Amino acid sequence: MAKWRFPLLLLVFIAGVSSAWFIHKPEEPEQATYYAVGRDLGPFSLVDADGQPFTPANLKGHWSFLFVGYTFCPDVCPTTLADLRSVYPELQKLDARSQVVFISADPQRDTPERLKSYVAFFQPDFKAATAPHGALFPFVRNLGLIYSIAEQGEKDYLIDHSASIVLVNPEGQLQAIFRPESVPGQVPHVAMKALVSDFDRILTLSGS
Repeated sequence: MAKWRFPLLLLVFIAGVSSAWFIHKPEEPEQATYYAVGRDLGPFSLVDADGQPFTPANLKGHWSFLFVGYTFCPDVCPTTLADLRSVYPELQKLDARSQVVFISADPQRDTPERLKSYVAFFQPDFKAATAPHGALFPFVRNLGLIYSIAEQGEKDYLIDHSASIVLVNPEGQLQAIFRPESVPGQVPHVAMKALVSDFDRILTLSGS
């Protein structure tokens, strides 16, 4: 009988550890599209609001919340940036490496000087960058986002763009996409309470 005691105790121990792991397994994000294995963005080279190169190095070591838009945007962009400003202290509290980056899909009108003053209006810590469409479009596509220019020949043309917010991890990889809520009669926007909650879960899953 004694010869069976050790294997039996070992099985009980393994079962106990497995049960505890499942009970305390970190929860995945509730609303964000989450990639357990980060997705590479590939090489890219943009220009930031100081006229300096914005490359993968600018994302390394940060949890970056990227949003694509343009400064002449009448609704989605100012709403989203104001929302991000409201939760920025919470994001910083969860992880001081958090940063917000506004990617302009309008390099023709959004000069570095204009981008700098635009994002500073919402939060001086926010970053901004853009590039000619040949370099910009592949980067935006790799983020899982899109944009297109409507009535490009017009002076006051509009740009259709995603209203989602992308999270890039400190390794510079795509980690999650926060998609907007669509309510009839309202500007599409990402629910900030859910974004903060899901970011907290993502940090736990990543071991940060």
